[in-house]
Amino acid sequence: MTYRFFTPSMSRAAIGRTAEVYTQLREDFLGPLPTFQALSAEPRILAATWSLMREALLAGGASRIERELVATVVSRANRCRFCVDAHVTLLHALGEHELGEVIARGDPPHRPRHVALTRWAADSRHPRAARWTSPYCAEITGTLLAFHFINRVVSALLAPDLLPGGLQRFPAVRSAGGRFYARTVRESREPGRSLTLLEGDGGAPPAWATDSPVGVAYAALQAATTDTGDLLSEAARETITATVSWEDGRHPDRPTEWATDLVRDLPAQDRVGARIGLLAAFAPAAITPGDVALWRLSHPADADLVRLVAYGAMAATDHVARPLTPSRRS
Repeated sequence: MTYRFFTPSMSRAAIGRTAEVYTQLREDFLGPLPTFQALSAEPRILAATWSLMREALLAGGASRIERELVATVVSRANRCRFCVDAHVTLLHALGEHELGEVIARGDPPHRPRHVALTRWAADSRHPRAARWTSPYCAEITGTLLAFHFINRVVSALLAPDLLPGGLQRFPAVRSAGGRFYARTVRESREPGRSLTLLEGDGGAPPAWATDSPVGVAYAALQAATTDTGDLLSEAARETITATVSWEDGRHPDRPTEWATDLVRDLPAQDRVGARIGLLAAFAPAAITPGDVALWRLSHPADADLVRLVAYGAMAATDHVARPLTPSRRS
């Protein structure tokens, strides 16, 4: 089963902003894939997520191979099997068969530039420990941040296998998938097209993005995901953000017990939301049907679950982004 906690409406039934996002996904990417359909219950988050991924990964003049490499390495660092398999397949589509399989195994690549990108992307999981920042352009940096967010959403809301029985983990299957997508992946995309979907959402773009559309999209995603309304109390939000800061990307050994301990002193009505938010930031695959069932007692809407997961995912992504300095063209 692709979706863990709810099944979104069929893409052909989409209306409004969701339909506009799906149209761009069909024209510029691989269609309304489960990653984006899982966010469709909250169109503002869906649009901003697509915009950031499009402007960072697909548009502009940076090497698509390098961006797919970064997406894959970040996905490995975040233990998102779904995204690793998807982006290894796209490396195959770009003709980088050996590079894709080297990264899938977790081995170091051969080319010095790829070695540097791999180390940089892996270090971003623990930015404070690694004294991490970015020497790279907005598109490459934005790709890294986009996948810190997307990995967590995907691991929370989707099952880990792209194909039945995990067939996508066989190199021959990934290579065949790459050939199928080769033409689409190699087409260039004009920067900025997705910004029309944002409807003025977000504040000032971050300094690391300079004047790139990537920064506009990132600011829109920040605004869409941090507006939790009545989902979380101030104490619950502070628990999540403070933990993200001091744990600095650590993978908890026993995430369910770890999260339960951290929320133990919160008021009873805050515990389940804070627990899901913490797991979304650190170990999203550990969110259980029991967690979601308890959350739905007070927040039955699919949109509220999407907003809560996105809040935790963005808290972790912002922690990665915080040390960034203005980008250089590299």
